[in-house]
Amino acid sequence: MASFEFSHKGLQAWVNEVADLCRPESVVVYGDSREEYNFLCEQLVSAGTFKRLSSSLRPGSFIANSDPADTARVEEKTFICSQKAVDAGPTNNWIDPNVMKARLEPLFRGSMRGRTMYVVPFLMGPEGSPFSRIGVELTDSAYVVLNMSIIARTGAQAMNALGTDSDFVRCLHSCGRKANSGDSGAQTWPCDPERMAIAHFPEERLVWSYGSGYGGNALLNKKCFALRVASCIARDEGWLAEHMMILSITNPQGRKKYFTGAFPSSCGKTNLAMLKSSFPGWEVKTVGDDIAWMHFGADGRLYAINPEAGFFGVAPNTSVKSNPNAMRALACNTIFTNCALTPDGDVWWEGIGREAPDGTLDWREQRRSKPDRECGDAAASSAQAPLSHPNARFTSPAANCPSMDEEWENPNGVPISAILFGGRRSTTIPLVCEARNWTHGVFIGANLSSETTAAAAGQVGRLRRDPFAMFPFCGYNIGDYFSHWLSLGQNPAHVLPRIYQVNWFRKNPQGQYLWPGYSDNMRVLKWIFERCDNEHKVVETPLGGLPEKEAIDTKGLSISAENLGDLLTVRKEDLQTEISSIRIHLQRLGGRVPASLFRELATMEEKYSGL
Repeated sequence: MASFEFSHKGLQAWVNEVADLCRPESVVVYGDSREEYNFLCEQLVSAGTFKRLSSSLRPGSFIANSDPADTARVEEKTFICSQKAVDAGPTNNWIDPNVMKARLEPLFRGSMRGRTMYVVPFLMGPEGSPFSRIGVELTDSAYVVLNMSIIARTGAQAMNALGTDSDFVRCLHSCGRKANSGDSGAQTWPCDPERMAIAHFPEERLVWSYGSGYGGNALLNKKCFALRVASCIARDEGWLAEHMMILSITNPQGRKKYFTGAFPSSCGKTNLAMLKSSFPGWEVKTVGDDIAWMHFGADGRLYAINPEAGFFGVAPNTSVKSNPNAMRALACNTIFTNCALTPDGDVWWEGIGREAPDGTLDWREQRRSKPDRECGDAAASSAQAPLSHPNARFTSPAANCPSMDEEWENPNGVPISAILFGGRRSTTIPLVCEARNWTHGVFIGANLSSETTAAAAGQVGRLRRDPFAMFPFCGYNIGDYFSHWLSLGQNPAHVLPRIYQVNWFRKNPQGQYLWPGYSDNMRVLKWIFERCDNEHKVVETPLGGLPEKEAIDTKGLSISAENLGDLLTVRKEDLQTEISSIRIHLQRLGGRVPASLFRELATMEEKYSGL
């Protein structure tokens, strides 16, 4: 086994400890050079894990197909192992840290035999930023290394930031070995789904993941570090680690503002982050599509950095119509997972906007003589299984995206003027409403909700509360998380952004969407931009301040006055059910939910009674 001498003694001791436990055949420190990247790609092509896509259609790109039992993030096998169960709270699966380590150590013991253990240092955030953090992942998956090298800043720049004594988050990952399969070293997708576990030890700044090679289960820099562990660090240090996109808007006069936004799954967060404006003279650019780390600056304003360096996005329903900038970003140097493969060497998925050619291989590598469907919604019913997995993914560098903002890697972050909360609601929630103040904005975020889709767990159309879109990702008690948000609003030195709730998905009684969405969402962002400059008046309702109907610019938009009126109406008959649902939700979250949120609910009831 190769040995390495690290100048950071803590890293040296940890690498030695894990190597002794997992017994890899060799140890390789990943430096993130183009030669190393290409070498690992060739290794995976030779092993059958990767297939090279057509160089004329998608140069430098590959497709991989996972084990069918290892296709998604698994919340039921994800654990917060805080010292006390109450600190994990009601939204997390808690196991005593000593019990979890006793369970996982035997699985890790010898799990890397016959494999290489890669040491992957990674930097979360721009190089040189005081807000960036460092992690190191030890993994036996070259697939993981390659994906991490796209979505994080790996290799030498991370090692330089680590130096000889900096703190770092320790991330241990092994694909594992199936208990009944013997030596799985020759498998194209090793995993152990029956014994899979993703365990977070927040007090130790430690993550252990065993048994999965897929997505956020294995790319530990992403949800595990950037949200679950980082949310605990942020609580302790007085900042915010959030499941939010970041975008900029520039008006025709050249004035720019930055917004962040939290949206549950299947609610258009990535599409909004990469939105192509439908308004001449108004420009939208991307800072980040998934995660925002936010700190208050010396001037009192809230600043956000994107801790990532690339995109790990859901492929189905991504199209030129829904997200033209994403489609351009996927043109080269991208890794696709569990997508369909066309006979000419390109990728395909439901909702891409074109028919799948005859002879396309589905994500299980079965040839289909007839495509399942042409280019409808990925959630549409079909007599056959879809060609791509509903959670099929793309991994692409941010540098590929034509809409990246010039300041996206500013080490000081970008100043935030507004925070958006959005969900998929067919009724009740209007197109946009403004929080009355910071506390009311936290109340809106704490009760964020969305109706489930076919791609999400649960019955289609069931209302699911997802506080701040952080329900699966907050690394500590959600009531304490609400208190942390509230405390930041109580500091008189803080210049607080405005908070808004948006809903692109309201429907009429016939089930038709009232709002066109996509690029026309710019019309709502324009109103929010102008409200941040104290333009326009709002109509007060129990849910917050609504635009006057003439304040939403509908020039060139084919929408009836009736539909626009419905989008900007709060109906009393809807509110009684909403108030009851919110009360049940907050009560279920336990005794640490701040009393001020129940007072906001009481205010909502009072305003409802006055309608």
